[in-house]
Amino acid sequence: MRIALVSLAAVAAAAVATPAMANEARIEARTGLIWNGSDSDAVAGVAAGYDYDFGDKFFVGIEGSADKILTDDTRVSWGAGGRAGVKVLPGSKLYAAANWQSKPCRYCNSAVGVGGGWQQDLGQKIYAKVEYKHQLIGDNTPDADLGLVGVGVKF
Repeated sequence: MRIALVSLAAVAAAAVATPAMANEARIEARTGLIWNGSDSDAVAGVAAGYDYDFGDKFFVGIEGSADKILTDDTRVSWGAGGRAGVKVLPGSKLYAAANWQSKPCRYCNSAVGVGGGWQQDLGQKIYAKVEYKHQLIGDNTPDADLGLVGVGVKF
């Protein structure tokens, strides 16, 4: 987890050093719940990303994440993915998202997540978001669902 925090701090420092643009970098802390048909557990993590504007209404973005299922015998699961969406209201983004997530435990499988979310500005630099992803795991392992809420800073 220390590696993830140091990496995200480096991304944030680089983002602060760049000139202001319509496109935006972001870093966030998030928490939520992961569940399958028989079990559910809490999740906590961090993410960093960059959104590219396409006109006034559309955007696409990339994201890296580090999340941990808060139970014994799990490890940090690293993720890489993207999102695409529309700016529906001032300071609001509605988006579809997809990512790849590394395995969260030694004998687990990696997953591909698909879903969507809503991001809402709480000020000029602060935002909150809610996100849902269905994780396609494969290998005869039940799929899982992930619900997240997060708070972040834009640069």
